[in-house]
Amino acid sequence: MSDETTTLPGATYHLHPIGTVRHAEDGVHLTIDAPYRAGLAQLDQFSHAIVFWWANALDTPDDRARLVTDLPYAPGVEAGVFACRSPYRPNPIAVTVCPMFGLDERSGDILTPWIDAADGTPILDLKPYIPMSDRVREVEVAPWLRGWPDYAEDAATFDFSAVGLDE
Repeated sequence: MSDETTTLPGATYHLHPIGTVRHAEDGVHLTIDAPYRAGLAQLDQFSHAIVFWWANALDTPDDRARLVTDLPYAPGVEAGVFACRSPYRPNPIAVTVCPMFGLDERSGDILTPWIDAADGTPILDLKPYIPMSDRVREVEVAPWLRGWPDYAEDAATFDFSAVGLDE
């Protein structure tokens, strides 16, 4: 393995939020800003969207420098941030697959029942969930995730406290 860097020294990349997460009584509204609403055309043909969002609540120099973190869902386990879904990251980009219960291209509103982002969180990008490219048949997970549901829909009723590292 070479010691060469694969990034350009001093390179800066500019990201521009395309919308905002808004929590409401009827669910979560992904509100897309007016200049980006044309990009929603035909997204309503899909049942789910992949939402890329900025974990702005944890965007501090200390949070960005944290490369190892305790896993709240696996007591006693520490992992590198690239081996977990922690929002502590050098670039706090997070991703969630969300079902879409409604999409209004004119107002830029996408209704979803949930997202693991706080109210006011900036949305960076959306992509349609496409099973052929976003799902794999055979997958290996870390021991602390074994026994978890295979599908997001099953997680709402799953007792995560019943799954331990002893399995």
